Amino acid sequence: MILEVGLAPRTVFIAEDEPLAREVLRDAIYAHAGLRLVGEAADGARALSQISELRPDIVFMDIQMPEMTGVEVLARLNHTPDIVFTTAYDRYAVAAFELNAVDYLLKPFTRARFDAAVARLMECRRSDSEVSIDLSQVMGRKPHQLKRIFVRDRGRIFALALDEIEYIKTDSKYTAIVARGQTFLVRAGITEIEAQLDLTRFFRVHRSALINLDYVDSMKTDDRSRLLIRMRDGSSLTASRETAKILRDMAF
Repeated sequence: MILEVGLAPRTVFIAEDEPLAREVLRDAIYAHAGLRLVGEAADGARALSQISELRPDIVFMDIQMPEMTGVEVLARLNHTPDIVFTTAYDRYAVAAFELNAVDYLLKPFTRARFDAAVARLMECRRSDSEVSIDLSQVMGRKPHQLKRIFVRDRGRIFALALDEIEYIKTDSKYTAIVARGQTFLVRAGITEIEAQLDLTRFFRVHRSALINLDYVDSMKTDDRSRLLIRMRDGSSLTASRETAKILRDMAF
């Protein structure tokens, strides 16, 4: 891998209790010119101490560790590195979703999957002054705006950037996220997701539908005076009466 001119390698820390998993991560990190490993820990307590001292740019963090979980470590850190969660249990994707991790690696993962996570890390190089993890949602306080969400696709869990989302629909059981020409089903409620979105871009057109205004193709009134919203993928959504008035008023 070629390192971009002028960019110093990003420092990396591994917090992982499984020796084999640490070895796999270590080898993968050494293979990247853009990464520099600065430390490792096999339990949460040591991870907290060393991360606080070394202040790495990136932490590959297992969620389940002795002494302290990965979530507990993050809650006690005095700075905000970019986080990639590593775990053998896909149910912990919810924690990654809430903590706004850059990515989520489900063990065992391939080198290609690791490389994809590193690519995301390089895309979102952030300074320590920027908040990359906000624990307020987990602690029951005011939620933060998301930058990405984690979705499932044929047994995989991967990060989906918000600007890729075209629209979101919900029924009594699931919420459907339409993006990349696909539909992903998640269990999070549409209201829960909406509370963390940039509402200058996303608009609730109906109690069961939320659209990304960037993906609207056109709007027109049908013969029953309902406002029909045509999306770029050809689908059509109907706006509620109150929303229809707002959308009409937005037109010049």
